[in-house]
Amino acid sequence: MSKQSVVVMIVILIVSVIAAGTQSLKLKAENWGASFEVEAKKETITNLQFYFHDTLSGKNPSAVQVAQPIDKNKSFPTLFGEIMMVDDPLTETPDPNSKLLGRAQGLYGSSCQQELGLLMAISYSFIEGPYSGSSFTVLGKNAAMNPVREMPIVGGTGLFRLARGYALAKTYWLDPTTGDAIVGYNVTLLH
Repeated sequence: MSKQSVVVMIVILIVSVIAAGTQSLKLKAENWGASFEVEAKKETITNLQFYFHDTLSGKNPSAVQVAQPIDKNKSFPTLFGEIMMVDDPLTETPDPNSKLLGRAQGLYGSSCQQELGLLMAISYSFIEGPYSGSSFTVLGKNAAMNPVREMPIVGGTGLFRLARGYALAKTYWLDPTTGDAIVGYNVTLLH
């Protein structure tokens, strides 16, 4: 066998090995990403029930306005364009003095002109019990005037890593003068 034939066979062998390895990676999207088969993992379903205390009034509010519409002459009854930053306590019962379970931190803004609809981008972080150090994130619309609102959960950390699910929110108490509210949450997480 000639030297050239040996080199060709080695090149064919190397290309075959590389091709076989590439096929086992199941590369997609024009080779810029890789998908791997993993052994199926049993997922956990977690159900949480707690209360969210959104306080806009008083000396120590947990929600503050950080933006408003530029055109102050045009006002919307829905407060369209207003954005609030929040650091709201999460408690075990509707009583503000009940056990503190964690905090809801992030922002919400009035994103609808025709109805009171909020765009929520909030991380619910826990400091108590078996979920201490874990969090999940709600990102989506909160149709605030509906008796029960469903919002998507798009991720999490700690025990809730890779979480997905939904949160059902129901207003427990609202002061229409100040905007202060206590909202009950029932959350279902798949993680």
